Amino acid sequence: MILRMSTLFLRTLREDPADAEVPSHRLLVRAGYIRRVAPGIYSWLPLGWRAYRNVERIVREEMDAAGFQEVHFPALLPRDPYERTGRWTEYGDDIFRLQDRKGNDYLLGPTHEEMFTLLVKDLFSSYKDLPLSIYQIQWKYRDEPRPRAGILRGREFSMKDSYSFDVDDAGLERSYHRHRDAYVRTFNRLGLDHVIVKAMAGAMGGSLSEEFLTPTEVGEDSYVRCTSCDYASNTEAVEVAVPEALSHEGLPAAHVEDTPETPTIETLVELLNSREKLLRDDRPWQASDTLKNVVVKVVHPSGVSELLAVGVPGDREVDEKRLAAQVYPATLQAATDEDFAAHPELVRGYMGPEVLGAEKAAKVRYLVDPRVVSGTRWVSGANEHGKHVVDLVAGRDFEADGTVLAAEVRAGDPCPRCGSALTMARGMEMGHVFALGRKFAKALGLTVLDENGKQVVVTMGSYGIGVSRALAAIAEKNHDDKGLIWPREISPADVHIVATGKNDAPFETAEKLAGDLDARGIRVLLDDRRGASPGEKFNDADLLGIPTIVVCGRRIVDGKVEIKDRRTSERIDLPVAEVVDHLVEVCAS
Repeated sequence: MILRMSTLFLRTLREDPADAEVPSHRLLVRAGYIRRVAPGIYSWLPLGWRAYRNVERIVREEMDAAGFQEVHFPALLPRDPYERTGRWTEYGDDIFRLQDRKGNDYLLGPTHEEMFTLLVKDLFSSYKDLPLSIYQIQWKYRDEPRPRAGILRGREFSMKDSYSFDVDDAGLERSYHRHRDAYVRTFNRLGLDHVIVKAMAGAMGGSLSEEFLTPTEVGEDSYVRCTSCDYASNTEAVEVAVPEALSHEGLPAAHVEDTPETPTIETLVELLNSREKLLRDDRPWQASDTLKNVVVKVVHPSGVSELLAVGVPGDREVDEKRLAAQVYPATLQAATDEDFAAHPELVRGYMGPEVLGAEKAAKVRYLVDPRVVSGTRWVSGANEHGKHVVDLVAGRDFEADGTVLAAEVRAGDPCPRCGSALTMARGMEMGHVFALGRKFAKALGLTVLDENGKQVVVTMGSYGIGVSRALAAIAEKNHDDKGLIWPREISPADVHIVATGKNDAPFETAEKLAGDLDARGIRVLLDDRRGASPGEKFNDADLLGIPTIVVCGRRIVDGKVEIKDRRTSERIDLPVAEVVDHLVEVCAS
């Protein structure tokens, strides 16, 4: 089938959409691939839908080749299964909820673990039925509070989610790596560079969790890689190399000191190093020797809230995104004036460990960075305005309720595996693989008889790929200042034929070439518009991003056409008689 621009449902734009923040959003809208309906919700136009289906096809082919079987679930789901796993409450405001005319509760599926689990429970009951891996490609719905960047972060998005079912953990490990390998092949075919990083499990739970990130400056995820070993992790999941505990022997006693006019960590350190009686005996005080205590409000899915104090070295900030991942499914809010008024023991800017802790005066749970080990020596607030405690020793002078990975991660931090320096970059999540374990199977009663006739709970894995997001990621990686530049396997057409001129010869030649190419299995977009100017047609050809552009114009009088490679801008003139064979060869390469 030849796509003709004279009849194609397409309107390109010369100006960027006002809300466009990233190149993929700007260009997919301008090129007429997608159209905004509401914040985070988009319609797909013919060329965009063709490109999307090419991504979907590649994902499906790789899943099928790995031996996974496709199923399909509804997007409208009943409340009960999600109630049984606790996620009806855990999801909080992140899901779309609705009722039918009888008052029954439903949701628009954000993910389908419950449905997959119940389907297998309904049909399988023996170890002989396993292992099993099934998948679907389905639209998902999440009430994203800040939809942005077009289809990169929307409220409706397409996702491939698959699930493995095994009798034991050894089987789960095999299934996990089968999916992981299939993902590597999938992203290679999509032309997306990717880094596999350790990740948080989040709403899924489970143990092993890895993300596939494609490096990009517009990505919302930060990740680290070791400069020596193969360690890589999302910053939310970065482990901290915990130092050895130190002896308290010989350390000076803690003492409260007046520290006026020290509104920042820097001014506090400067004051400590300027007073002879406060100097350390081994080296100058540093920002990393101060213990910064921050209070936040943790709101649980039930609506119950509590204050949480977090202690981190003073040379680092509390990474709210990282802390939020640690307290999930609860959410974080800033502590208010009312919260501090209800806890007068908390002196803003001067909070110290003496009052912090579930059993201490403030009755506020206190978690510290793992680097705050027994024997380490700190300067922290004295719980009085203008005063700090100096030589406060962990394990001797204070104890926390536990540890939390909440301090910001920095380039140059030591690798938790080998100690070499970490580097940092930004990336966009394209896929995620989880070893779920038995959480969902246990909650929903998925068991099978093992080979000894004993009922065992099935162990599961969960594996997702953002299909619509992948298209946007490909656009992010494949464009220039003129427009999109699609990889051929993703492009909605192989060849874009442009006919220009005032007489019939270029148009007749274009029609003949289009028909001959179509007969040879080459997908053709034909610009056969008579009223459009050459400049408009050439601008559209660059904007739409079809990999090969054929211009039937003024060289027709010489029996030649121009062929342009959209990616390299290389151009050649060929006799019309040689064009079809040449393009068939180009498209096959």
